Amino acid sequence: MDKLLSLWYESGIYQMALGQFSMIVVCLLLLYLAIKRGFEPLLLVPIGFGGLLANIPAAGLAFSAVENAINSGNPDVLQSLAQSLQLATWETGKDIYSAYESASASVHILAEQTAKDLGFLNGMLYNFYTISIASGAAPLIIFMGVGAMTDFGPLLANPKTLLLGAAAQFGIFATVLGALGLTSLGLMDFSLADAAAIGIIGGADGPTAIYVASLLAPDLLGAIAVAAYSYMALVPLIQPPIMRALTTEKERQIVMVQLRPISKVEKVCFPLVLLILVALFLPSAAPLLGMFCLGNLMRECGVVDRLSDT
Repeated sequence: MDKLLSLWYESGIYQMALGQFSMIVVCLLLLYLAIKRGFEPLLLVPIGFGGLLANIPAAGLAFSAVENAINSGNPDVLQSLAQSLQLATWETGKDIYSAYESASASVHILAEQTAKDLGFLNGMLYNFYTISIASGAAPLIIFMGVGAMTDFGPLLANPKTLLLGAAAQFGIFATVLGALGLTSLGLMDFSLADAAAIGIIGGADGPTAIYVASLLAPDLLGAIAVAAYSYMALVPLIQPPIMRALTTEKERQIVMVQLRPISKVEKVCFPLVLLILVALFLPSAAPLLGMFCLGNLMRECGVVDRLSDT
């Protein structure tokens, strides 16, 4: 009987929290929308499935070795971690986690080694996050792929359409002001860096949102990434009623054609000129824009077809 009780206490069902259950339901809904309804499956399928993995109780796939050790609740393990963190008094695992969060880098390393010596490991998703997201590598690689898929021909043929893209940036400023407004009203507690990271959601650009959040607000990265990609996935639902309200049926039937043919020289020079000009005025944008322009240059130069196709 004791073994059965022990098995029950160690099961994910027993350890499931309300937040985990709610997120599992949300993730299943995202998978349903992607698979059954066809809403941005390339975005929602990995988001939904990744969310399921991250919220499996007791699996610890999204936690570090230290967090998994704390979540185990073992008094001896907690005492060892408290000693490695130089924590004299503590009552619960939350106290140890708070001390770990505020500790220096050297103490972090000591606590992580202690947890690993006790048999706890980083979760699979945590390792993936550390290598790809926290390092900033994944957003840069994604942006290179976006650049390889982007055709600037219509923009070069009709430069006035650049104003449409510029107008879209008002969404960023509106979101930043909204986040700061909620803070001033006492409803939320966002710093200026948090608000700036949240504001990138208004640009409906997933890789940029992830990259900026990893720099300005790493603690909000998960929520920002899900919000940005969910917002992008819901565009097919949001756009049609707005389009019907602002245009006539005759206007919606207009066939858009390119005004003039664009030469290869123009297409090759554009990403180079864009990178140089923007990087000179805003050097901090060079990594993201550089990878984007590299992808577009590989597409347009015609000598690395296999790379651009990949």
